[in-house]
Amino acid sequence: MRPGPVIGLILQFAMLALLSAAVGLGPAGWAAGIAYALGSCVLLTRAMHTAGLVAFGPADLVTLTRAALVGCVTALTAASFAGDVPVPVLVGITVVALVLDAVDGKVARRTATASAFGARFDMEVDAFLILVLSCYVFPAAGSWVLAIGAMRYVYVVATWLLPWLRGQLFPRYWRKVVAAIQGIVLATAAADALPRPVVVVALGGALALLTESFGRDVVYLWRHRAATTGAIRRAAAQTRVMTGAPGGVRGDRA
Repeated sequence: MRPGPVIGLILQFAMLALLSAAVGLGPAGWAAGIAYALGSCVLLTRAMHTAGLVAFGPADLVTLTRAALVGCVTALTAASFAGDVPVPVLVGITVVALVLDAVDGKVARRTATASAFGARFDMEVDAFLILVLSCYVFPAAGSWVLAIGAMRYVYVVATWLLPWLRGQLFPRYWRKVVAAIQGIVLATAAADALPRPVVVVALGGALALLTESFGRDVVYLWRHRAATTGAIRRAAAQTRVMTGAPGGVRGDRA
């Protein structure tokens, strides 16, 4: 176990306990919150082991706090399917999580601790918050809203089936902008403070932007699929050579 994920687990349970004492969570909320906390701890530990990290950097701690806030939103969303939950509390926690999304990147740059792990951690927290908010909003807005939250995970599944989707994408700030728009629009829809037609139009616009962003990346990866496929084959061949698997050349001499 790494200390960072354990700290996150403790922080998450503390936040859930405070939330339960303040507004109540019920069995559904606690079950979702506990599952999220344990799942996050396991996945973070595995990711840190893969990246060779022992401890979190300053920016990772900010993202960890955001992840714990997302866990609270997850618990409240699950509880909302069993009964009423205080909307201002859910929206308030969401807004804090969205604001902190602009903080961890600045902290990483100022402390010179930016890393691929931190960027991926940040992205996955964003994606899960969008998924949870989509689940909260869809009973009122329609099941089509779930496409906003599911798109990232559909893309991940597609990379398992289509190797060329695993290619390297070029940096594009527009992706971050689109992700922020999803969170803002979904939080606004959750607040239920605007007329329903306005909310539906905003959600439709957010989905259109997200589709355009993913679509542009897919087109780029398709155009460069030959290079990606070749790199994957070379990596597989090198692995076979190193391990002496069938089809490779053994490293020892006869």
